[in-house]
Amino acid sequence: MRFVVTGFLIAVGVALFLSLQFTAKATTYRNIEASPFLLERVASNDWLLIDVRSPEEYADGHIPGAINMPHKSIDEYISELQEYKDKPIILYCRSGRRAKLAMKVLQEQDFTDVMHLEGDILGWNEAGYAVEKM
Repeated sequence: MRFVVTGFLIAVGVALFLSLQFTAKATTYRNIEASPFLLERVASNDWLLIDVRSPEEYADGHIPGAINMPHKSIDEYISELQEYKDKPIILYCRSGRRAKLAMKVLQEQDFTDVMHLEGDILGWNEAGYAVEKM
């Protein structure tokens, strides 16, 4: 009898594990360091770099190749982002709070490879990398 109960519990455990694996979203969220490599990937259209600050902040200085999509209206850009649903997207703001809010919106829309630029624009500037102004 003990073997039957043990076998049953193992079977239930395996079934539960497998069901969680198949229903879990395949989404990765991680930080990426500021580097010239990032600029190369953005310039070659392998990665999408999004500045989620206000248009005024963006105009004052942004990372080359970044597009501006303010975090408060990121959901309005979802249809434009569909081609990047399974491609790397890097978000940044001034210090990280707004980028994390925008990441959550993209996560809820099943984007699979969203990254946060470590240090955001402050870290980028601190590292001495170039910025573009409008």
